[in-house]
Order: sequence, then C-alpha cells, then structure tokens
Amino acid sequence: MRLALDEAEIIAAQHLRYRVFYEELGAAASCQMARDKLDVDEFDPVCDHLLVIDHALPADEAVVGTYRLLREEVAIANDGFYSASEYDLSPLFMGRGENMERQHGQFLELGRSCVRAEYRSNATIQFLWKGIAEYVYDHQVSYLFGCASLPGIDVAEHAEALSYLYHNFRAPEELCVYAVPSRHLEMNMMPADQIRERDVVKELPPLIKGYLRCGCYIGDGAVVDKQFGTTDVFILQSIARVPDKYFAHLARRARPA
Repeated sequence: MRLALDEAEIIAAQHLRYRVFYEELGAAASCQMARDKLDVDEFDPVCDHLLVIDHALPADEAVVGTYRLLREEVAIANDGFYSASEYDLSPLFMGRGENMERQHGQFLELGRSCVRAEYRSNATIQFLWKGIAEYVYDHQVSYLFGCASLPGIDVAEHAEALSYLYHNFRAPEELCVYAVPSRHLEMNMMPADQIRERDVVKELPPLIKGYLRCGCYIGDGAVVDKQFGTTDVFILQSIARVPDKYFAHLARRARPA
C-alpha cells in the first residue's frame, strides 16, 4: 500500500477504475476512454493516487485497489474540487472559523474508490483506510469529504435509504453542504417513523455504512450521476469524530493534533 510513484502507476489505477466502473458496473464511457480502457478526468494529474498492489501479479495488473486524494491546498492552486460539480462546498470554507469542530488542518477530498472484484475483502479495504489514515497524519487533515453512491438513477427506489440518512445524519446547519440547485433532489421523502431502520442499514453500500460508523455527516440533497449510473450523497467526515478504536487500528502514528 502506497501512493503512485509515476505516470505508469497512475495509468494502472485508471485502468482498474475503467475495469470496475465501466466494464463491471456499466458506466458510460467516452469514445476515448473506451479506446484506451482508462477512466481519466482533468483532476487526475493533480491528485495523489493511493494504491494497493499485489506484487505476485504482472506489473500491468498489479494495482488491485485505489483511492484518489485531493488536498485543499492542491485544489485551491488548481481547478478546485471534483465534488463542486454536484455540491456547493462554500459552507465548509465560510464556516471554517468559530463554528468548525476543528479549526486547524485542511480538507481532503476522497474519490474514485474501487477494488478489483477478487480482492474485495476486509484486508484490501483496511489497506486503503490505513493509507488514508497515514495521509491524514502527514498532511494535517481535519476533514474528509466526497460523494458516496447508491446504485441506479431512480431516486424513488432509494426513498427509504435517503430519508434515513436525512433524518439521522444530516449535517448541522453551519456545516451543511447542499446539492447545487440545478441537480438537487429531495432526500426527505418519508417520515422518520415509517423507516425500517434495520432493513435500510442492511442494504446500504458498505462504503456508506463505514462512514456512518465513523460518525460522518450527510449533506442535503441527492444528485443523479448519469455517467456512472448512480445516486450520490455528500459525505463529510470530521477526523475529530472518528472513534479512537478505528483510528488506532489503522494508523501507526498518533491522531493529528
């Protein structure tokens, strides 16, 4: 588990992303992507790419897990954050002073997470999260954020799950990120007392369940991503809210101050 060291390793991560998102999950590829069999966008050159590598495989197939990391200082110096195409991030930065749970440290956007099918085990996921924990320490990160996905673009099919997230995990107003108006879809689709919590939690994607266990907040508004065929929600994770047992398990070093 380490960051990509050169362009060849970034290409290997992009190839894995194409294999998972487009070939396996049916995302809509451009002609260029289909020809090259790479998932590529304009944010890749400025991001760090976290890799899980199996050295027993041929070099061009050795990357079996990846996460894309974009630090606040890098985003500001370039074209901003990927999530800004779906969510208005301004409340995070406007509220950075007295209302923030942690006033020090920077934001880190996480995205493009995927693992090769035969490696989808707790061990691989823990490698990725261990890498993120080390990265958080190295760069004094206070908040993680990004979009997490429910499969499919029929929002009505996710009425109960979206309502559950809205009623139980919506961010406090001073930290609440809203979907951009042109893409905002209401999450509060069912009364809280009509939600079958146990059934909903069982069906949530593992990534979202993992964030919920760590004390994340959910933004306001779902967004349909037609390219990837998903319904997205905004995740905001304060490092201060991560239970010590999770942080101690993942990181070799202390929680950042």
